[in-house]
Amino acid sequence: MSKPDETVKVVVRIRPLSSEEERNGNLIAAEGIPERGLISVRNPKANESEPPKDFFFDAVFDAKVTQKHIYDVCASSVVESVLNGYNGTIFAYGQTGAGKTHTMEGRPDPPTLRGIIPNSFQHIFEYVSSAQDQQFLVRASYLEIYNEEIRDLLSKDPKNSLELKENIDSGVYVKDLTSFVVKNVAEIDHVMQAGKKNRSVGATLMNATSSRSHSIFTIVVECGESDDRGDHIRVGKLNLVDLAGSERQSKTGATGDRLKEATKINLSLTALGNVITALVDAKSSHIPYRDSKLTRLLQNSLGGNAKTVMCANCGPADYNYDETLSTLRYANRAKNIKNKPKINEDPKDAMLREYQEQIKALKEQLEATQRGVMFDETGKEVMVHNAKREIVEKIVEREVIKEVKVHVGISDKEMEEIKRKAQEEKQLLMKQAQEDMKALIDQQSHTAKERAELQ
Repeated sequence: MSKPDETVKVVVRIRPLSSEEERNGNLIAAEGIPERGLISVRNPKANESEPPKDFFFDAVFDAKVTQKHIYDVCASSVVESVLNGYNGTIFAYGQTGAGKTHTMEGRPDPPTLRGIIPNSFQHIFEYVSSAQDQQFLVRASYLEIYNEEIRDLLSKDPKNSLELKENIDSGVYVKDLTSFVVKNVAEIDHVMQAGKKNRSVGATLMNATSSRSHSIFTIVVECGESDDRGDHIRVGKLNLVDLAGSERQSKTGATGDRLKEATKINLSLTALGNVITALVDAKSSHIPYRDSKLTRLLQNSLGGNAKTVMCANCGPADYNYDETLSTLRYANRAKNIKNKPKINEDPKDAMLREYQEQIKALKEQLEATQRGVMFDETGKEVMVHNAKREIVEKIVEREVIKEVKVHVGISDKEMEEIKRKAQEEKQLLMKQAQEDMKALIDQQSHTAKERAELQ
């Protein structure tokens, strides 16, 4: 079991200067020193005598870092925990164009450019394929928060707005969100690529493919195993969050829909900042999770039952000094958030348990049928109509009639005709009995399924 409190792990990644920044002659204002976990930021407008502002984090990555190294340091331990029944969240934060989507998704080819999300797919299914004496069920869903509306990216109508609900057992959830059972890396990657096609993106002056929404790709891993004490199920949930970037209209040149999107993005990120501030303020008695859809969905990840990693992404250029400083201060506050992660054992909503119970019930029905009994809708045993016995009785009845006719005198030709008809009727009766038995079993299975759905 984990220790009662565990702080949010915060790492910072500084991307290289873009080709446009180099053409414009921008200088580097933010530098990372990975071996010290230090980010140093110098104000380009300050005197040279003014010292830079230094920030220390759990890990720091400079422009030379590989995608695999980021995964190993940031995400690998969280994914491992999810496979052992914990909730985990990894989210990327930063200004628009800072490299959040590259960190979370990367590029499919070459494999060295794949981000945290595809690397987590590989990690999960390598673990599942090598596990012994365990059963796994992996499910995936994909949503976005666009202009404060929750959209199902895997739905046939991804523009529909879905509702947020809450209950005691599962906490905050999205009603009617599509979820797919996936069996390997190819299937889960197909799910993600299908969802990406529906995600809201748009061009701004700072990013040609700017994310105009927050997205959350969720993987639920159910694991079942048996020992001397019986069957055990644990369920881990991994939230992979790509936040839309904070924006300044003067830099992005956003107008019309882009400006409206930017306003909503900034409002939800402000709400996220307020939640982080309240969580680390000892005097705060209220955490404003309900101020936005984003903070409600991340409620468990911030101050709740989850292991959480925040990856802050920064641009190094001097003209982004204010935004980089804001991102680092934001990330610095998040370091002090305390979560209370615990293993989710035998949860009530485990789909794997439901499947196991259905299989068990069907096996019991099959065994009962062979004994000549079935279960009614209340679970009570009832006698099954004995079709085989009736077949035998009817065949005997036919043979008796035949014998009587033989004794009263009948020709060989008539005898052959009687035998032929008796054989035909025997086959017909056998076929009818098999159909009756199949109908009974189908009916009982259908009733069991309806009963399970009602429950």
